[in-house]
Formats: sequence, C-alpha cells, structure tokens
Amino acid sequence: MITRHETINTNRSQSGMTMVELLVALAIGSFLMIGAVQVYNQSRQAYVINDSIARVQETAQFAMDTVEADLRMASNWGQNSRASSVNGRSEIADADPLSLAPPGGCGANWALDLLQPLVGSNNAYTLACAAEGGVQANSDVFTTRRATVAAMPLEAGRFQIQTTRIQGELFADGNMPAGFDALTSETHNLLVNSYYVAASSTLIPGVPTLRRKTLVGGAGGPTIVDQEIAPGVENIQLMLGVDVDEDNTVDRYVNPGDPIFIPGDAAFIPLARVMTARIWLVVRGITPETGIQDNVNYQPGDVALGTYSDSFRRMQVSKTILLRNART
Repeated sequence: MITRHETINTNRSQSGMTMVELLVALAIGSFLMIGAVQVYNQSRQAYVINDSIARVQETAQFAMDTVEADLRMASNWGQNSRASSVNGRSEIADADPLSLAPPGGCGANWALDLLQPLVGSNNAYTLACAAEGGVQANSDVFTTRRATVAAMPLEAGRFQIQTTRIQGELFADGNMPAGFDALTSETHNLLVNSYYVAASSTLIPGVPTLRRKTLVGGAGGPTIVDQEIAPGVENIQLMLGVDVDEDNTVDRYVNPGDPIFIPGDAAFIPLARVMTARIWLVVRGITPETGIQDNVNYQPGDVALGTYSDSFRRMQVSKTILLRNART
C-alpha cells in the first residue's frame, strides 16, 4: 500500500517545464516562423517579378511575331512577287479604291498601291483614317501589302488576286477573272495592314497598345477595320535596309518616308529597293510595380525616349527581317 509520503514524492517527480525552458522554446519557434515567413515573402516576390517579366516578354514576342509575318512576306502576290504584273492595282493619282472618305478610308490608293509593298512615316501618324485611342508620340507608322501565302476560295466582297507565275489580276466580286483557270492559277486574298501605337487601349484604358488598320471583306464589300494587337506596346520604330544599285545587298538604312522613295525629290533614287526591315519595340507592363528601378536609357531606332521613373517594367527588343520577295 502506497503511503502519503510516497505519493507526494511521485507528484514532485512529474514537474513541468521551467520558465527559462519555455522562453527558449518560444524564441526558437519565433525564429523559425520568422524565417519561414521571410522565405515565403521572398518566394512570392520572386514569383511576382518573374511573372511580370514573362508577361512583358510574351507581349513583345507576340507583337514582334505579328509584325514580322507581314514584313517578311511583303510583295508576295501569290505565285509571283512582281507587283507590276498585277492588273487592277492603283497608281499614285488614283482615288481611294474603297470609295470611302476619311475617317472611313485611309487615303488614296491605300489598299491597292501594290508597287509600294512597304511604306510608312517616321515618328508621325499620317494616315487619313482616324487612330483609335489617340496617337502615341514619337512612334512610327507603316503599311504592308501582300497576298496570303496559301491559296483561298473565291469570296465575293473581298479583294483577291488571281495569279499565275507570269501575271495576276485584282478583283472583288468573287468571280475568277477572264483569262485565268483553276488549273494554272491560284486565288489569294489581298492583305493590307497599317501598324501604329495608340496612346490608350480599348481593352485596358490608359495603357498604350499596338493597333493596325486592316483590310477585310464582307457582304457590303471590302472595308477597313481597326484591330487591337498587343496592349503594353509603347513605341515601335522601323528602319528600312535599302539596295540602291540593284546588287541585291543592303547599301544603307533609312527611315520610312525617306526622300529617296519620293518621286520628284532631289534625293529620289528610282532604283531604291527595300531589302530588309529593322524593327524596334518598347514594351511596358500593364500595372506599376512597387520599388522597381529602371535606369535604362531607351533609344529605339532614331528616337531618344530617355529613362523612366513611373514604376512600370519595360523592355526593348529589336529584330532585322529579310523581305523574302524583295530581290530583283
């Protein structure tokens, strides 16, 4: 039988943690929790930064891919690349073939001036049709003209080109032009796009965006629509690599709208042919980021944008594109 004295001794042997031990345990636990929180915050911050960088890179890549497709295939008219062999093209003095006055139309011979597959203006918006969302300052505007790479079905209400390896003809009524047949010719859609940077996106107001005026078809006939391409594109610059002596090599780089392309100007060079296009894009994030410091002096093409201190992440990308159909 257990005595009272023995019971008291047993209870004393089961005493708990001392105050010192408890404080030490709390201190160790607190350090571990603080470390875990710091690791979590750093991981989350790294994720946010990497996600922001990835989004800007994706925007730049998408915009560049879109523009490159038109630049690379400029002057492709189906089975040949000779615009002079395509009947129905417009000349400089022709009226707007879309029969639309501004702001609906983008200017005389905007759609069908096939002899100029790549034209533009330097740091200014000069199209007759109004820009959507305002115009971003110090950004180039350029127009590409080409046909689809793949043959297309006949379609009324859309400008199409029927081509052989020798000649072609423009039409928009959905009927194959006389003198052509389905065995020796192909039908291609005419693609005309004018790229520019708008000051404000319709999808994300307040954010600059890459847009384009594009030629489309419809029940009412060919017309022009304005499409938003990539919100976040803040500036686009283009320089043209020109061959001036017909040796199929680039002799100089000039801005779009350079006098060497303008008949009647003292600097006009009749033999000047655009061989390459060098494109620059400045792309920024959609939302500002706390604590970001960007000390880059942005100088795309021939424009100096300087540095920014508005907490937006930016990147500048560039690429030189060979026009596949430019060689003589």
